[in-house]
Amino acid sequence: MSVSAIAADSSVCAPLAVLGRDVTVPLVTGGEVTYAALDYAASAPALQRVWDDVAAYAPYYGSVHRGAGYLSQLSTDLFESSRVTVAEFLDCREGDQVVFTRSTTDSLNLLAAALPADCQVFVFETEHHASLLPWRDARVTYLNAPRTADQAVATLERALADREPYGPALVCVTGASNVTGELWPVKELAAAAHAHGARIVLDAAQLAPHHPVSVRELDVDWVAFSGHKLYAPFGSGVLAGRSDWLQEAEPYLAGGGASRKVARRTDGGVDVEWHDTAARHEAGSPNVIGVYSIASACKALTEAGFDELVARENHLIAKVREGLAEVPAVKVLSLFGDDAPRVGVISFVVEGWNSSHFAAALSAEYGIGVRDGLFCAHPLVRTLLGSDPQTQGECGAPEAAPGEKSLNAIRVSFGAGTPDEHVERFVRAVKELVADGARWNYRTEDGRCVPDTTA
Repeated sequence: MSVSAIAADSSVCAPLAVLGRDVTVPLVTGGEVTYAALDYAASAPALQRVWDDVAAYAPYYGSVHRGAGYLSQLSTDLFESSRVTVAEFLDCREGDQVVFTRSTTDSLNLLAAALPADCQVFVFETEHHASLLPWRDARVTYLNAPRTADQAVATLERALADREPYGPALVCVTGASNVTGELWPVKELAAAAHAHGARIVLDAAQLAPHHPVSVRELDVDWVAFSGHKLYAPFGSGVLAGRSDWLQEAEPYLAGGGASRKVARRTDGGVDVEWHDTAARHEAGSPNVIGVYSIASACKALTEAGFDELVARENHLIAKVREGLAEVPAVKVLSLFGDDAPRVGVISFVVEGWNSSHFAAALSAEYGIGVRDGLFCAHPLVRTLLGSDPQTQGECGAPEAAPGEKSLNAIRVSFGAGTPDEHVERFVRAVKELVADGARWNYRTEDGRCVPDTTA
């Protein structure tokens, strides 16, 4: 569907209210401009609704699960009702557990610590490092990047069919790429995993803010996501899904809250009886405000309606992709091709430009915040750029000066709070920079390209 056709579609809703939408930033060329936050894939701005809910609760903050006072009881009720809200948001099955963590990375490390002995893990090289790296104590099979959704399923099926010895296995896969934005065939991959006796965990960090995620419909065993990408600040995450491996594992953290009973033994030691609920892996004082912010965001997105949010995001995706297609020097990175469904995450390179230089110019001269680098998905970006996927690189900008070739990319990402003007300004800025070059001089400082203000 073209931009004009989408714009005429009455189902395209207005952007949701987010914090920072009126923030102005200085331009190196003089004056100020409203900041265009186009780095949602790293951290999305907080929804105004979330901020208001947290502000209303803050005076009533109290300890959780441990206090008899009114504020403690209220905070405990809010904490546990947030667990119910998240379970409903994810359409969890009866018996599934919702464990609150710090982030997607923390969630997947928790699951990695709960794997049964001799578990084999299958993970595509295309994963974010949060999904690629936690499985250090397991036997890991890394799968090459597929070039179609069907190829992804076929690659997994072959790997699972060939595994020896036959025992517990786990597949870890993203729902939407943090580099290309492309949607992965999660339901088909789950079916393949289960057909071969394996379980599957979905990294929904980039999927949950953009599309509904149903544990039941996708038939995944676990799902992990982060609050800070779901328009909810304060550093909380979720691991939700089957309880058996979690209940059988040693607590992720040992301490208060995870233990049901602790007693001294006659030999001087200590006996511990651990909880078999989600509390088993939630030792210590929890991030109540972070958890509540996730629940608030879940409610806000559900009430806004994902059909309307997806329609609006597709409208913005079309604007960006059509605009970039008009610039021959721009190459958009993709695994599955131009027609693949995707969320609002697009990475690209510009011929003749160092990516750090280009991103710095977008910020300093146009007030546009994007991301450059390898996006904590080094093997994937290297593969997409046609370089050796084994080449090491940094998550940030490389040590390359303006004008020098760099083996990294630029990422623009957006979502429910992005107004049309921000993506229109971005497209216009790309065209102007490619046609006319930067209007300011830049230099490399601490590995990053920055405006040169020494002259």
